[in-house]
Amino acid sequence: MSQTDPIAEMLTRIRNAIHARYNEVALAHSRLREAIARVLAAEGFLEAIEIEGEGYKRQLKLKIRYAQNRENREPVIRGLQRVSKPSLRVYSGAAQMPRAAGGMGMHVVSTPLGVMTDREARRKKVGGEILLRVW
Repeated sequence: MSQTDPIAEMLTRIRNAIHARYNEVALAHSRLREAIARVLAAEGFLEAIEIEGEGYKRQLKLKIRYAQNRENREPVIRGLQRVSKPSLRVYSGAAQMPRAAGGMGMHVVSTPLGVMTDREARRKKVGGEILLRVW
């Protein structure tokens, strides 16, 4: 089955797993999904990522991070939102890069130097497509 927007599907699976309090979520592997997951893990929104299988059966397993404060587990990810869609691409230069949630969140940006956070893109003075917002 072909997917129109695999990034939006990835974000929906993560949101659903958080809502159901799952510890991990499995997705079909792609290099872009892996790059986004690596950025989220480096920024502390995910515990870890694993790649299993070979060839077209490769899977990306994301371990969701929960804060252990009180008797109930609170997810570290409060919200995920797709910014650039197949129907409306959103691009930004380094100087005009928006800030997510007043600096408490971040944007994931696809640049010529690879997938990175909005802070890294500003520091390296490179613009690109704003893929998603997380807070």
